[in-house]
Amino acid sequence: MDFYTQNGKKRPIRLSETTRQFAFDSLNRRYGLDTLKTDAICLDDVEGFDAFSNIEKYDISIRKIAEQAPVRICENEKISGAATLGMAIRHFVPVIYREKTVCPSISHLTVDFESVLREGLNAIKRKAETAYRKYKDTEKEPFARSCLNCIEALEVWHGRYVSALSQLPAYRSNYENLRRVPFEGATSFYEAVQSLWFAFAFIRLCGNWPGIGRIDVLLGDYLKRDLEEGKITLSEAREILAHFFIKGCEWINGQYIGSGDAQHYQNIVLGGIDENGNEVANEVTYLVLDILEELGISDFPTTVRLNKNTDQRLLQRVAEVMRYGGGILAVYNEDTVIRALVRDGYSERQARTFANDGCWEVQIPGKTYFMYHPFDALKVLQQKTLGGYEEVPAFGSFEELYRTYITDLREQISAIVENKKRLFCREADGTWKWGKQWPCTVVSLFEDGCIEKGLSYLEGGPIYNILSPHLGGLADTVNSLYAIEKLVYEEKALALDELLRVLKNNWEGEELLRRRMLDRYAYYGNDSDEVDAIAVRLLSDFADICISFNGQCGYRFPAGVSTFGRQLEWSGYRLATPYGRRSGEVLAANASPTPGSDREGATAIIRSYCKADLSKLATGAALDIKLLPSCVEGEEGLAALVSLMRGFVELGGFFMQPDVVDTTVLRMAQEHPEDYPTLSVRVSGWNARFVTLDKKWQDMVIEQNEHGN
Repeated sequence: MDFYTQNGKKRPIRLSETTRQFAFDSLNRRYGLDTLKTDAICLDDVEGFDAFSNIEKYDISIRKIAEQAPVRICENEKISGAATLGMAIRHFVPVIYREKTVCPSISHLTVDFESVLREGLNAIKRKAETAYRKYKDTEKEPFARSCLNCIEALEVWHGRYVSALSQLPAYRSNYENLRRVPFEGATSFYEAVQSLWFAFAFIRLCGNWPGIGRIDVLLGDYLKRDLEEGKITLSEAREILAHFFIKGCEWINGQYIGSGDAQHYQNIVLGGIDENGNEVANEVTYLVLDILEELGISDFPTTVRLNKNTDQRLLQRVAEVMRYGGGILAVYNEDTVIRALVRDGYSERQARTFANDGCWEVQIPGKTYFMYHPFDALKVLQQKTLGGYEEVPAFGSFEELYRTYITDLREQISAIVENKKRLFCREADGTWKWGKQWPCTVVSLFEDGCIEKGLSYLEGGPIYNILSPHLGGLADTVNSLYAIEKLVYEEKALALDELLRVLKNNWEGEELLRRRMLDRYAYYGNDSDEVDAIAVRLLSDFADICISFNGQCGYRFPAGVSTFGRQLEWSGYRLATPYGRRSGEVLAANASPTPGSDREGATAIIRSYCKADLSKLATGAALDIKLLPSCVEGEEGLAALVSLMRGFVELGGFFMQPDVVDTTVLRMAQEHPEDYPTLSVRVSGWNARFVTLDKKWQDMVIEQNEHGN
């Protein structure tokens, strides 16, 4: 096999030179920069626009997008359709009226692409026509009419592409594969890939950021049938599927420096079992891994569902791709995830179909409204329970301190719930009525329940409606509680008021004590039962608090753990910690240890994390594992990575984001960004090209990776 070099690493060559050139152009901003040339569609010429209702304004916007968005046919592309309006990259419906945006858009969902592939959009149109007849002359009529208007807009956009392709003999196969889909069910693998892309591209053209979901489930049967009938070869299928991934890089532009340029939530899930309990890994699963390995595309963060029976071949292949780095692959332990969903009230068959929200929080695709509400658990401890170190609380025991903290945590979550309850009103029969929200009909078309109920995605339409409180600062909170328990209540080396006085002064003049607190105890992430017991208890209590609010409005409130990089912004107000960190330091990410406090390696980190009953956290808890390239080299390194994943599953983990990073390369990229335009790193649930992170984010990533295992 031949190889080529990308970011200093040799990658195998399986794809044609033409496809690799297409990937090079897309990854190096050709189409993203082209997208920026047309930012949005202007509605200033729409007569009487101010007088229209919000949903009428939305329908006009979607129609104008369909009629006027530039049609782009990329050189040598095998599938067609493109989201060519720059404002969509910034998460708005890409229209402006009098120089202002008209309405926001939707993310954190994975829509029902399966129905698009199997039945086609005409089936959705028939369902919408039935709903319109049902709801005519009721308060639900505007939404039902909007569904038909948005489908008609998609027909217009589709017609523009079919017409353009029909005039280009070199793109005859594109034309033939797009004529029927996505309006009719796909009849071949090629049509299925085109149908999936075109539906996805229209949703994102309208400013929304949907996840893809279980792509091997969506496409596997089509490829299997075509292979059996001799209609296609694996090599041809790989080329076609590669173009799906390359097209997904169409928003790369290098212009938005901050937290990275690849946060469009177009995540993919591979492997695992289906609703009947059968393993789904198939040829599409392995083709995706081939493509990720060869092209190094990071714009589709991909998570592989593992279980105790996962085939060794798949684990080996995942490890081979994972050790290229870039954080492109993560893993679920679906045994725990399914148990968590069943525990939260889903049927087992439904739970087995899980994907994610386009990041990593689990949901049932095409059936779920999802949003999370993050908060800083360390801030609650420092500012509320410990009085901002200003007023010294009187706790006679550690147990009294801990119970007070849990009470304060309940108040924090109650405030989140009360804020969301304002979106509802009680009906006479005791049910909840959803308040009016911004229109979002395009995504509502692809969510089971919305058309039937006559309610949008934001107004209770989906089958499941989830608002998940997400606890951040887990390790820092646990370490702080543990340090207080040891120093104040067990060893009695300092009274609590004395310790808080030291912390208020940011450890000034107490460097020996600070070093003692940093070094003497084994904190979370070192497989220490003492400190891990606090994490176990805290997560259990937190989960119980969250679900206790179920039934108080139209949402359910399952618990989750994440930071998504917020530890950077939180550092500005955090005080010095009892375990030796000064105020203002950037601390732990997600459910991972505080950087520098984990000293026993990746296995110990996983053991600490897995001691909690993670099946109580129905939307998930992310564990970041940083691995040094030297740890995964050769056959021994590969075997170690496979063992790490098996151990994660055996111990009951939930979600793990391993990343193989050489901090020397990161520092070189920081100094010479022009030499590393495609270098990818896992940030906190998404991937980003390192050079599109600002310096604060880059420094945080480097610091976290310098403590790799």
